[in-house]
Order: sequence, then C-alpha cells, then structure tokens
Amino acid sequence: MKLGIIGLAGSGKATLFEALTRQPLDINHKKENVSRVIHVPDERIDFLGSIYTPKKTTYAQITYCLPGMKNFDNENGRMQDISNKVKDCDALIHVIRNFKTPGGDPPQPLTDFKTLDQEMMLTDLIVIEKRLERLELDKKRGKRINPEEKSLLRQGLAKLGDEIPLRKCANLAFAPSLKGYAFLSLKPLLVLFNNEDNDENIPKSIEESEGSFDEAHMAIRGRLEQELAQMPEEDAADFLAEFNIKTSAMNRAIKESYNLLGLISFFTVGQDEVKAWTIKKTTAALNAAKAIHSDMKKGFIRAEVLSYKDFVIAGSHKEAKKQGLIRLEGKTYEVQDGDIINFRFNV
Repeated sequence: MKLGIIGLAGSGKATLFEALTRQPLDINHKKENVSRVIHVPDERIDFLGSIYTPKKTTYAQITYCLPGMKNFDNENGRMQDISNKVKDCDALIHVIRNFKTPGGDPPQPLTDFKTLDQEMMLTDLIVIEKRLERLELDKKRGKRINPEEKSLLRQGLAKLGDEIPLRKCANLAFAPSLKGYAFLSLKPLLVLFNNEDNDENIPKSIEESEGSFDEAHMAIRGRLEQELAQMPEEDAADFLAEFNIKTSAMNRAIKESYNLLGLISFFTVGQDEVKAWTIKKTTAALNAAKAIHSDMKKGFIRAEVLSYKDFVIAGSHKEAKKQGLIRLEGKTYEVQDGDIINFRFNV
C-alpha cells in the first residue's frame, strides 16, 4: 500500500510525514520526492512470532510519499506536478492546517479542503478534455476507439463540471478502462486535520457542515506527534499520558487507511517465517493464494484455515487441530481478517 501526502503550503505536510514515518527529513525534501517504508505494527504478528520463534518475522508494509514542490506561477501547474508524483499511490492523505500561525490568518479547514479538492478536479477535467479531443481525432482518422472508455470519460467530465470528485462515482472508481489515468480526484482520500498542541477535536466548521463534508477524516496534533515519533520508547509513555494521546498518529492513520482501502491481513506461520499478507476484503482463498505465489493458485487444492482468535484460545496449532478449530475451505472461501492459512497445492 502506497499513500501520497498532499496539502496546501503551510499545512504541515512535512511535520505529518515525520510523525507518520518516525523518520526525520533532510534539507532537500522540499525539492525532491521523498518516500519512506514503515512496518505496520500488529500485535497478532508479535504473538504468533513469540509462539513459533521463526527465523524471520515479516510485517505488512506501508509506503508514504511526500511530493517535492517546485515553484509554479499557476495552481494547475502545481497540481499537474503533484499528479505525476503520486500517480502510483493507492490513496491520498490530505493534510489541512487547523492551527494558528504568528501574524497569519486564522485556520479555515473547510475552505482549505475545498480549495485543494477543486484544484485536483480541475487537473482531472483538463486531462479528460484532452483525451476526449484525441479520441475524436482518432475516430475521424478511422482508428478504432474504446466506446466504454469514451462513455466513462464523458460521465467523469459531467461530474467534474458539477464539482463532484471522481472518487464519489463508484462506476468510475472501479472501471478497468480508466485505470491508466491516475486521476487525482479518483483516488481514495483520508483527510488529516493538523491541530494545535492542546486541541484533540475535529474542527467545528467540519462538524457543522451539515453533510457537505463526508470524507474519511481524523484530527491529529502534528507537532506533538512529530516529537513523540523521535522519542525513545521509555520516554514516550510519559509523553502519551501527559497529552492524553491514547494511540499514536501512525497507528491511527494506518487503521484509517486500511478501512479506506478495504484491506485486511491474513497470516502464514511456521518455523521459517511468520508473515502478514495484505489483501482486499472479500478476496477468495484462490486469489489469496496467488498473493503468496502464482503456483499456489494454479495448483490450489484446499486452504487450511484457523482464525487468530481461535488460535489464541487454543494456545497452539496442535491443540487447535485437536479441538476441531481448523477448517478446510475451497477456492471461493472469503478470507477473513486474522485468518491463519496453510494452502494445500500441487503443481
């Protein structure tokens, strides 16, 4: 999973990047794209590792991307540059300023959200208009065009004309013929309100927006979380208690990102490795097997499935088997979050 961090100037994107990745940025980060890979903390993997004591323990991973910024004279030039840098991201994190700045304007979270969202929609609209022009030209030249692609692009153009981001249109979000476009407003979006040190709350303007704001969102005290991310573990506990931080920004953002993208984890275990695998909800066992290796899908026979909760209750794989907690499932079985799976296959 790869997430791109975007936001207006002064929103605290770099601060949030450091808080989420727990890694400092160097002086060149404003000019260059910066990516950091982090392990997804998972108590289930920790517990399974303590039981199996494997040679290797592999957690799920998330990559955060912070686009470097160039100086542009126009908004659309800026957004086109961002679009090129986050086009391979699975989702976007929109950071919004909700803190005061010395001598600056008071924060306007709802206005700032709409400003950047409109810029993203404008960028997508320009891309669609150019593509439709090209399709018309190809048609006149006698070239074959994809009628479905053209129809979907026209639908997208109409939505953007009504200032509706493409992510709100399910038929466009999952259309195979639009996959290569990497539209900004089509990507799933998580909004992070970057608050003052003493403010844990969602901005009032958002709470009072009467349904006009329905994006996945959370409040975060960016500067505090940045400090927390740089602390030794022994000092962090006191800091968490002092500022009433129950769960770190990194952990909360990961949870929200998994929910946003509809992702779950299943596990494979053994003496060699305990590993978390990230898949979409509703993934069938056959395709979960493919996530590990294509040969497993080709030669799929059965999936031996044990839920993590049942494993904890039983205390061991052997005891779980004795209690009849291990199930044999077929190709169409819908893998559940926390399933421990051993795939039987023959190639």
